[in-house]
Amino acid sequence: MYNSSITGLGYYVPDNIITNNDLTQWMDTNDEWIQERTGIKERRWIDPKTDDTTSSMGAKAAKIAIERAGLTKDDIDFIIFATLSPDMYFPGGGVRVQDMLGMPTIGALDIRNQCSGFIYALSVADQFIKTGMYKNILVIGSENHSGGLDRSTRGRGVTVIFGDGAGAAVLSRSEEEGKGILSSHLHAEGKHANELALAGPSTGRWIPEIMEANDPEDISYFPYMNGQFVFKHAVVRFSEAIVEGLKANNLEKEDIDMLIPHQANLRIAQFIQKKFGLADDKVYNNIQKYGNTTAASVIIALTEAWEEGKINRGDLVVLAAFGSGFTWGSVVLRW
Repeated sequence: MYNSSITGLGYYVPDNIITNNDLTQWMDTNDEWIQERTGIKERRWIDPKTDDTTSSMGAKAAKIAIERAGLTKDDIDFIIFATLSPDMYFPGGGVRVQDMLGMPTIGALDIRNQCSGFIYALSVADQFIKTGMYKNILVIGSENHSGGLDRSTRGRGVTVIFGDGAGAAVLSRSEEEGKGILSSHLHAEGKHANELALAGPSTGRWIPEIMEANDPEDISYFPYMNGQFVFKHAVVRFSEAIVEGLKANNLEKEDIDMLIPHQANLRIAQFIQKKFGLADDKVYNNIQKYGNTTAASVIIALTEAWEEGKINRGDLVVLAAFGSGFTWGSVVLRW
């Protein structure tokens, strides 16, 4: 059986910076209130005047990752695209990236696991490579949240958190023992699905029905989050996923060189850091400047940490995420 290693990383975020103070033009909020609850100072939102979309941002990140892997688009065997905000209800973003990059008729799979989407996508890619089916897989996480947020005071509890952006990784076959992805661990608990969800439009509540009701108080088409409930579950599941990954590889928390948590809330990341006794240089956070980019957050943070020289050959890197579904998971890898 082969091993799989990350050979290329890339990310793209829109140029348009939205600060906490900028949000006051739409809602009753302030910088102190947002930073105290989330740690976020600013985020990137797509400027409608640009051509940025979920798919095009993913394609831009992918170009960088493929180049850094020393490959061309024709070397990629398969695409896995993780998002909760595709350009269209269908088809998904994977085939659109394939077209944008001018790739051959390789398979394209879309993953719908929201905040843990990249973890799930990386795990799937790892299995394809380890079994010998593919050699180089492009894994993308991309989100356009700003196009579907309630920018009024009513929606501030959710809207202040989310940002737009994309990240990509090339996962390649390796025969080097003990390097690359060591294990992945995936979980879900569907009974809590409604605690973090977007109910419509959906096949159960389609556009004509919503338009016919013409109800200004209908918020089913905006994201809903039971913030305290999600927070309490997140800190537990984050910890469990990390411990599970370490135990599976006979490792201890002291062996972690870099933890890349999903950028959901800085307070969650700080809680996990304290619980595991990790120094500041062992945990990477960038939610302060990008907000929560859902399926893109782990890969954007991983790319930035690597670009800044915080991840080096031989380092033990742990990726972990928790989100809507509820779904959560971890990936343990040796760089």
